[in-house]
Amino acid sequence: MMTKTPIYCDYNAGAPVRAEAAVAMSRALAQGGNPSSVHSFGRRAKAMVEDAREKIAKAVDARAENVVFASGATDALHLALASAGAASLIVSAVEHDAVFEHATRALYTQRVAPVDANGVIDLDALGGMLADAPKPALLAVQLANNETGVIQPIAKIAALAREYGALLLVDGAQGLGRIPVSTADLDATYLVISSHKLGGPSGVGALILAPGAPFVTTRFGGGQERGRRPGTENAAALVGFGVAVEWAERERATEAQRLAAMRDRFEAALPSDAVVFGKGAPRLANTSNFALPGLAAETAVIAMDIEGVAISSGAACSSGKVRSSRVLAAMGVAPDLAKAALRVSFGHESKESEVDEALHALNKIAARRAIRGAA
Repeated sequence: MMTKTPIYCDYNAGAPVRAEAAVAMSRALAQGGNPSSVHSFGRRAKAMVEDAREKIAKAVDARAENVVFASGATDALHLALASAGAASLIVSAVEHDAVFEHATRALYTQRVAPVDANGVIDLDALGGMLADAPKPALLAVQLANNETGVIQPIAKIAALAREYGALLLVDGAQGLGRIPVSTADLDATYLVISSHKLGGPSGVGALILAPGAPFVTTRFGGGQERGRRPGTENAAALVGFGVAVEWAERERATEAQRLAAMRDRFEAALPSDAVVFGKGAPRLANTSNFALPGLAAETAVIAMDIEGVAISSGAACSSGKVRSSRVLAAMGVAPDLAKAALRVSFGHESKESEVDEALHALNKIAARRAIRGAA
């Protein structure tokens, strides 16, 4: 009996490692060496790290010395949060848990900016919060949401931050390689990016500092990363990160068109009662967050996996369990509908045929829902 080839539709959780990145990492692993060592092996490892730094800086229009490598986007976000020296923190209601949980647990003043039904920040409410916030304030905003793919109006948000003298932290983990991400255009004090969202290895990310951005060292050790994040660099992973960024940026424009067409075709073929979240706002081309009323997300994710298609719940996952989405709640989605939220996200290895196969599996599961409802 022939086994179906599994179909991966969960790129927002993590993309498969690009072949080019895997080859580069293999060569780096074979070479070895500690980047802090002064002998030839160390110097070669250091050169690889700095080459990756240059590639990443170029991709986001930054200076290489302002790129601080970290163990991932969460680590980079925490570096920024600890470094800003802010008296208050403002986050949107749809931020990633890495920031939102920090906001709820922090000892200093924090505020949560509301969003509209599409998940876009309410700029009037945000302006009021910035005006009233204890100074200096730090405003943390996702460039694009990991669940819905909704893109925030960062230019307008940055203008408000400037007007009220606030520092701006932009979580660009889902954006880089999918939409233009430039430090000049974002006007961010801190920008965070991630490797595994665009086809690099997991466990690697970067914090990009604007010139003169406040930075308070809270970790001490060997002095790596100019003393801003000590610890021996994972040279091979950083090589993979740099190559993945280079390829993702090279293909970004054509991939955005291709993936948008796939996403739109997928959404057009969903059951007639499907609800697509964030459709009224600009979204990442690869992302669809939707619900089939009456079909629990956890049931659908497992059933799709049995059919050989990997998707995710629109809700965040913790220890393998689906829980209600805070993002959809902030958008005013009814709890019963939010519990049915599913996310499909495509990427560089996605094929047109996989859209059809994913739809076939989903419609089969939806038909079972209809039969159960009629019983």
